[in-house]
Amino acid sequence: MDIEQTIKESLENILIKIGTEFSEVTVEKKDEKTYIANIESTEASILIGHHGETIQNLQHLLKVVTWSQTKGAEEFNVIVDVDGYRQKQEENVINLAERKVDFVRNTGRAQSLPPMSGYFRRIVHMRLMEPEFDDIETESEGERDTRHIIIKPKS
Repeated sequence: MDIEQTIKESLENILIKIGTEFSEVTVEKKDEKTYIANIESTEASILIGHHGETIQNLQHLLKVVTWSQTKGAEEFNVIVDVDGYRQKQEENVINLAERKVDFVRNTGRAQSLPPMSGYFRRIVHMRLMEPEFDDIETESEGERDTRHIIIKPKS
């Protein structure tokens, strides 16, 4: 059985065991080592949870289950999304970062983004490493729940 099928069946089994209604689970390969599992559900808000805490926990559980089933045969990462929630969040975070870049370019002053998870910080760092942002640099500051990104002109 391939990894995509293992992820799909594992996630479906988890959802059945926790008693959550869902209409479909799809899994697609995002890049060489990353898979995105999307759940279509009428109970999306329950699966997402407060500030995405439930979806984060579900993702961790799915990783543990899937890794144990594949016995580490291949290194991979799994991202769980519910009705495109993460995709929308990613787009919002990138849009915010790009607006801050415009401000930094216009004023020469550093700007902070609000605290966010490591997942979203990585997305911002990766986006702002692209060639069109070669005049900008980013760094993370703070601890745990206050960890955030500073966007500033490259020195």
